[in-house]
Amino acid sequence: MPPTPPPVIEADGTRLLLRYHPPYDWTHLERFLADHASPGVETVTPGRYARTFNLDGWRGTLAVVSEVDGLSVLVRHPDPDRVLERIVARLRAMFDLDADPLAIARGLAHDPLIAALVARRPGLRMPGAFDPFELAVRAILGQQVSVAAATRLAGRLVAAFGTPLTADEQGDEPGLTHLFPTPEQLVDAEISLILNMPRARGRAIQGLAAAMLTTPDLFSPGRDLDETISRLTALPGIGDWTAHYVAMRVLAQADALPAGDVGLMRALDDGSGRPSRRAILERSAAWRPWRGYAAIHLWAEDAARGTARRTS
Repeated sequence: MPPTPPPVIEADGTRLLLRYHPPYDWTHLERFLADHASPGVETVTPGRYARTFNLDGWRGTLAVVSEVDGLSVLVRHPDPDRVLERIVARLRAMFDLDADPLAIARGLAHDPLIAALVARRPGLRMPGAFDPFELAVRAILGQQVSVAAATRLAGRLVAAFGTPLTADEQGDEPGLTHLFPTPEQLVDAEISLILNMPRARGRAIQGLAAAMLTTPDLFSPGRDLDETISRLTALPGIGDWTAHYVAMRVLAQADALPAGDVGLMRALDDGSGRPSRRAILERSAAWRPWRGYAAIHLWAEDAARGTARRTS
């Protein structure tokens, strides 16, 4: 992988280029991020992802654009030297820039269906998280509802509890209006009442916020998958699906697999009916240690089939 050029200070912010191991499927990653973007905090337009951020009280915005030789990043911040290194680390994780797609393809070659999906979409990446708490809250909001419904809930959560940006902080990003709520802002918030959603889900978000405040290393990397899942499911309202989804997207656990996910079941339906969670777990033995990437390919296939059905 060629070296990453140093950042360049420009009139509108600090610009840098993040390189990756090709191939890189920006198109699908952009579509996934667009479907899951939190209104007010994230915007996705063709070829571009933008978001707000707050690092140790230092607020700003950033934009990521797909280029031929990498991802171009523009950071708008009053003191970029304070945050640039951490922003780069978070973006490399979020956009899965250090993955080796050829090694993943070899690892998924043992299942003919998954191998065919990998060949159809080479360079598909694991959509990661810029902020662990934010993504985990989104995962809870997505329990038992569609992605579109979870996105609407996220927008209402941001509007009700997030911190508004000033006009200067927004700059020329009018769609970026708020910072995502912090654990401090949600730990005692009337989430279920404001969002008109089940109390158990609101309590789960409050419990997650409390855990973040008492256990700052809750999402620290380095644990094995079983320990990660055990740690997450010990929290109130966090079941197996949510724990594996968070392990995939927050902690880059390549072998995590939300086996009960209905999208996986639809994608694996060969005409004889959707497989059970147990059947998926048995089949997924051939995908290890890359089950999370198999899930990403299956979700992409499910989304493509859904688009084909709607347009036919």
